[in-house]
Amino acid sequence: MESVGVRDMNNLAFFKGKKVFLTGHTGFKGSWLSRILILSGAEVTGYALEAPVEAKLFDTLHLEKNMHSVIGDIRDREKLIRTMQEAQPEIVFHLAAQPIVRESYKDPVGTYETNVMGTVNILEAVRQTKSVKSFLNVTTDKVYKNNEWEWGYREIDELDGYDPYSNSKSCSELVTHSYEKSFLKEAGVAVSTARAGNVIGGGDFAPDRIIRTACGSRKRGKIAVRNPHSTRPYQHVLEPLGAYLMIAQAQYENPACTGSYNVGPGDEDCITTGQLADLFCNSWGGEAAWENLYQGGPHEANFLKLDCSKIRTAFGWKPHWQVAQAVKETAVWYQAWLEGKDMEAFTDEQIRKYFTLQERNGNTGKRWIWRES
Repeated sequence: MESVGVRDMNNLAFFKGKKVFLTGHTGFKGSWLSRILILSGAEVTGYALEAPVEAKLFDTLHLEKNMHSVIGDIRDREKLIRTMQEAQPEIVFHLAAQPIVRESYKDPVGTYETNVMGTVNILEAVRQTKSVKSFLNVTTDKVYKNNEWEWGYREIDELDGYDPYSNSKSCSELVTHSYEKSFLKEAGVAVSTARAGNVIGGGDFAPDRIIRTACGSRKRGKIAVRNPHSTRPYQHVLEPLGAYLMIAQAQYENPACTGSYNVGPGDEDCITTGQLADLFCNSWGGEAAWENLYQGGPHEANFLKLDCSKIRTAFGWKPHWQVAQAVKETAVWYQAWLEGKDMEAFTDEQIRKYFTLQERNGNTGKRWIWRES
């Protein structure tokens, strides 16, 4: 593999030389997290399905040349266990999932197989791999029973997602808690789950994503917005990824840090999809505009936000790019992509910009210490 130096990313030095296993590495979040870990000097093994043709961020960032990429189905337990045992990781991030609400209505069985049994399989692989010390299951803010109330959901609130995607992720949380209590805590594996809100950022080409739709629509005129009145906790993808890394390190060093953690923006960044589209048009410039193309469809929550007091209190974590800045960073990424720029270098610069800001703003918390390499 090519050697990639940490250079000025001295706040991620904990992961330098660590063996890290990542499911879902070919997806949107997984590709960004893979690149961060590569830049930090980690020895990364990824396990996931091959990315669909229209969602090739993994290829755009040339990630395969700098990590061990294994193409496999999370539902294939034997292959997953074999791959993990060959990698002998110390830290495992589980991101592989069927992540689209509307797709879960089309294929509920496949969604449950992937999101529930896939979680069982990764936990079983962890149970059978003695090298693992830290495991993080990334779920979603949609795991909660959504009462459409105006205050944020807390980690102690009831889990009962409505649609097959949300419900399958609720089940994934329960499976994780069971394996932790039944097997992993006794084996010395620190286990946590992270429930993140909606993320935006460069390279998310999956269907039903608002920014992806916006970039595609720029060639045809107005941006089509499917549900402009729904309120969501929007944040740049680097925000939750920084939190995931923080949790994984903290519990690696101190198992008392385990738990379930909401990861989302402040109340001021919980905005409607229409407001997000306005911000995007302003950031894009020119004559960018959007139109309401709401045509109904299966149930999706209209109002959802998180109470992130727990992670802020436990680690001193806080977001650093408010939603307007998050949209701006997303827009410039897609503009660079459309202009044919070197997106590996461009993405690396955004990563360094974000984590340098974290360090400068003192996001060190009680246990999470940015270290010099």
